[in-house]
Amino acid sequence: MPQPLIEAETAELAAVTPREPAAQTGIELTVVVPTFNERDNVALLLARLHRALAGVEWEVVFVDDDSPDGTAAAVRALAQSDPRVRCLQRIGRRGLSTAVIEGMLASSAPYFAVIDADLQHDETLLPQMLATIKKEQLDVVVGSRHSEGGSLGEWDRRRVRISNVATALARLVVAAELSDPMSGFFMIARPAFERSVRRLSGQGFKILLDLFSSTPVPFRFKEIAYVFGQRRHGESKLDAFVVWEYLMLLGEKLSGRYIPARFISFAVIGGTGVLVHFTTLYLALKFVSFPVAQGLATFVAMTSNFALNNMLTYRDQRLRGRRFAVGLLSFYAVCSLGAVANVGIASAAFADHYTWWASGLAGAAVGVVWNYAVSSVVTWRRR
Repeated sequence: MPQPLIEAETAELAAVTPREPAAQTGIELTVVVPTFNERDNVALLLARLHRALAGVEWEVVFVDDDSPDGTAAAVRALAQSDPRVRCLQRIGRRGLSTAVIEGMLASSAPYFAVIDADLQHDETLLPQMLATIKKEQLDVVVGSRHSEGGSLGEWDRRRVRISNVATALARLVVAAELSDPMSGFFMIARPAFERSVRRLSGQGFKILLDLFSSTPVPFRFKEIAYVFGQRRHGESKLDAFVVWEYLMLLGEKLSGRYIPARFISFAVIGGTGVLVHFTTLYLALKFVSFPVAQGLATFVAMTSNFALNNMLTYRDQRLRGRRFAVGLLSFYAVCSLGAVANVGIASAAFADHYTWWASGLAGAAVGVVWNYAVSSVVTWRRR
């Protein structure tokens, strides 16, 4: 890191010591910060919050998904000298949206703010957001990168294009005229959160989109422009997995919440398994008989489905090491029984004078529901 930035960070950290305890009148604002591998940023963010929220009764809840870099330990060390700081460490599960939800549920404040730990959101806007949500009796105030005066900062063209496409897709499930439905920087009043919380998907990283598409009553909201900052420490969490989870969230919302995002993911991966099966079958027939080739193709397809589901559908419960091997064996067993159910239902439907394609579809539907339901309990059960 350049020397001027190091000196600036040192000054930021020094400017907020010693810490003063919050007054006894009660916390007005809880700042929820979801973290994963953000150890080097938490002290800097805390320093900025102290400077920005002077005169406000506030606390900060860092919700850490068991970061291997020791983020939770760093937060607890800060909490030893600052009673405003709390750490909520989650073991065995991951996800920004669920982290934010749990952080809010752990608070008694009437207002919640959500801000990333990477220092890219403008914490100096928090007092303005709080004053606005109170004065205008709003449900939500959103920090917008797309309102007049806002900006995506130093994003490259590729990331800007991805953001634009994601924003356009969000219009499919959000009726509100939000310029930045993908924002991760916002403030919400407790009553608005409590009206929506039981309807939330908790899928993926876009909690604001989840909130706006889940509320039973349209939110009264306002957007405040800000310029997206530059990350100093750590790495961006944007990857192919985040994109996948976002698409699954959209699928759940488009279905009216009747089809869970996990099931959509499981079914889509099952579709890829069909392609894997026939590709393997075609190649294997060049060397072995059909029964052997069919068995090999089935084995390869099940293995592919397990690996992809472990990586995508159950990313927050991913199996590793010995548990991966045990999970794979249990998945084979579940899918084998699912195949029996598939054939049985399809045969019964066909015998009852259904067309061949309707019978096959009925069998496939029963098979995928069985595989999803049982593997969720047996293979990827929560521990």
